[in-house]
Amino acid sequence: MASQQPSVPCISRSPPEQPLQVKVVGLFKSSSFQIAKSAAEHNFVFLDISIDLYPIGRLIFELYSDTCPKTCKNFQILCTGKAGFSQSGIKLHYTGSIFHRVVQNGWIQGGDIVAGKGDNGESIYGPTFEDENFSVPHNKRGVLGMVNKGRHSNGSQFYITLQATPYLDKKYVAFGYVHFKFVYVVFIYVNMWFKNIWVSIVHSL
Repeated sequence: MASQQPSVPCISRSPPEQPLQVKVVGLFKSSSFQIAKSAAEHNFVFLDISIDLYPIGRLIFELYSDTCPKTCKNFQILCTGKAGFSQSGIKLHYTGSIFHRVVQNGWIQGGDIVAGKGDNGESIYGPTFEDENFSVPHNKRGVLGMVNKGRHSNGSQFYITLQATPYLDKKYVAFGYVHFKFVYVVFIYVNMWFKNIWVSIVHSL
C-alpha cells in the first residue's frame, strides 16, 4: 500500500464547515519579555481567544524580526491594524478573523481577513509577497508560519504547529513561536473542532 502523503498548509478552495472564530489582537507589552526583545530584536504580539464569548486564553507570539523582518512586519501590522485598508478595500486587520482549519497532530490555520473562508487573504504589501527565507525550522510545537499556495504567494493566512512538522521545511516561511498558554488553548481548539462546536467572534481589545 502506498504511504499517505502528509497534509500541508494551503489556501482552501471551499469554505470549511465549522470555522473557529476568534478575538484578536495587538502588540504585547510586558516587563518579563523586555530582555528577550532587546537581546534578540524580537517583537511580541498576541491573539486573545474566546469560545461563545468566553475568553479561554491568550496566545503570545515571539516574532523573529532579526531573521524574517519583512514577514514579521506583515504579521505585526495585521495584528495592530495600523495599515488601514488595502487598495482593494480589504481591512488589513486580524480582528474578528477565524481559525478555519485544524489538522490533528499537524497545525491550526487562520488569517483569512477577506471572507474567513480559508480561500483568500491579503498582505500589507499587496495581495501577496515573496518568501523571505526558510531559515527557521519546523522542529517543535508552537512554530508560527505563513500559509502559501506556491512559491512567493504569502498573504495573511498563517498556521501554528501542534508538533514538529519537518516536512514543511524549505516550503513554508516560519517566522515566530507561540509562548503563553499555547498547549491549553490549542487543546481546547482541537477538541472543540472535532466535536463540531462553533466559536463566537468577539471584537479585539
